[in-house]
Amino acid sequence: MATSDRKRGLGRGLSALMSDVAIDPAVHEGSAPPQTTLPIEYISANPDQPRKIFDADDMQDLSNSIREKGIIQPLIVRQLAKNSYQLVAGERRWRAAQMVNLHEVPVVIRAFTDLEVMEIAIIENIQRADLNPVEEAVGYRQLMDKFGHTQERLAEALGKSRSHIANVLRLLNLPDSVLQLLQEGKLTSGHARALITADDPVSLAGQIVAQGLSVRATEALVKKQADSQMKAKPTGATGISGASKDADTLALEGDLSAALKMRVTIDHQAAGEGGTLTVRYASLDQLDELCGRLSGH
Repeated sequence: MATSDRKRGLGRGLSALMSDVAIDPAVHEGSAPPQTTLPIEYISANPDQPRKIFDADDMQDLSNSIREKGIIQPLIVRQLAKNSYQLVAGERRWRAAQMVNLHEVPVVIRAFTDLEVMEIAIIENIQRADLNPVEEAVGYRQLMDKFGHTQERLAEALGKSRSHIANVLRLLNLPDSVLQLLQEGKLTSGHARALITADDPVSLAGQIVAQGLSVRATEALVKKQADSQMKAKPTGATGISGASKDADTLALEGDLSAALKMRVTIDHQAAGEGGTLTVRYASLDQLDELCGRLSGH
């Protein structure tokens, strides 16, 4: 697929790949037919596939369906060498086919560059309903970092609101241990969003899991922590707690944090138009990167 041909939105482009595979026979002139079958051992997974977790129950259901009805929707692959093909889309079907010892699978063979393969894999995974919030956030971040897509562009292409994409991206500001709990389903997206403004999200996440707290109880816990820290500030200190900030301030904090990949907090003075903007870095490398951006290098 030549770059000049990629004028459709991302969502429509993927739809064409997955459904309207026989778009233009001329594209396949002198190559393999649009749809064929391949021995399953000729096909290998994409090592850069962003999706790493496959639910065992879902895979069992899919394998049962394939055992009864076969693979209805062909896999999308690209040829690497003679008798060697790489998956572009359809890894769940490929894995399920192996579970039922299927010897051949239906495929559509297309010519893609490495970047196109990565982009298609990310978009395909983002559009899956069972994607966990961390995988979704990582997918958005990859599309923005590797392909220059803006939040507005992603919202339009994927049929989601910009606020949804911004809220999901903000989850990446949480510590890895909290993201792990979110991936494992021990925390919900609601819990995680409440923890974004907390000064100690790790300890709070532990309390939430241990006590089975609801999202509303979590929000109250975060506010209680912020209020206690405000009371501990010296007399004359200015600013407002994260739990009391307006939606626009929180959104701006999230956008700046996502752009810098560092935690950013904004505190307005209680009376006046001034305030402070704090950028927290986790390593000297991050500090160097921030200094480089500020100095224009």
